[in-house]
Amino acid sequence: MSEPANAEGDSAGPILSVERLTVRFGKQTVLRDLSIATPRGQTLVVIGESGSGKTVFLKTLIGLVKPTKGHVVFDGRRLDSLDDRALTEARTRFGFVFQQAALFDSATIEENVVFPLIEHRRASADEARRIAIGRLHDVGLPESVLAKRPAELSGGMRKRVGLARALMMEPDVLLYDEPTTGLDPIMSDVVNELILRSRRAREDQQPVTSVVVTHDMLSAKKVADRIVMLYPIARLKPGESQVVYDGPPDQIERSSDRRVTQFVRGEAGDRIEELATA
Repeated sequence: MSEPANAEGDSAGPILSVERLTVRFGKQTVLRDLSIATPRGQTLVVIGESGSGKTVFLKTLIGLVKPTKGHVVFDGRRLDSLDDRALTEARTRFGFVFQQAALFDSATIEENVVFPLIEHRRASADEARRIAIGRLHDVGLPESVLAKRPAELSGGMRKRVGLARALMMEPDVLLYDEPTTGLDPIMSDVVNELILRSRRAREDQQPVTSVVVTHDMLSAKKVADRIVMLYPIARLKPGESQVVYDGPPDQIERSSDRRVTQFVRGEAGDRIEELATA
């Protein structure tokens, strides 16, 4: 794995990496000794069955979960070396698309979407509204949704509002937590297309770096430049790597690791017997 850059903004190094990352909650170890570097502009998709630590991994990338051991490096700076002000500033360079959109139920769509810009950059209401309209247009939503509340929108529309909000700060990195969960196949593919479009949005700049956590293999294969599969620690042998696949999407079905091919093909294998004795 590449060494992290020594200076902020060094374009030669990965924009985001974890170094020997371990996360424990009490006696339970969720992530163990992970080292993963994400180059600038890459779309990294993280897959794995429930309990493999995917969402915890995503949250460590912006400091919502603190590592028990190891560290996260963003644009050449270790997150654990930053004071609260610097960490808050670093987070403005991320967009986070939550699994259930995580919109404020009591607020209008306009208030939801403009929130990051007003909170962090103190933009005027008129400027924030103008940008919000553009971001909603980018994700295929009309200006008329601004006055609505989240409960008035379908699940797919709420997901797109969440993406529009994540794009408001023109982030360098977009993090997606199960972006297609609960959506029908057509709307899932709409979200996949928006992920691809969001990466290419800034034509005159480096493409946005994306990290996508998902169970959806159709989505993973469509949007990924690279797939990493994590495996639950409880089912690993002592000292065995938690990363059981790290490579391009078009090679994953030819993996020699049976755990990988079973997951990709959705095959239960001997899991029924394992669950019965757990």
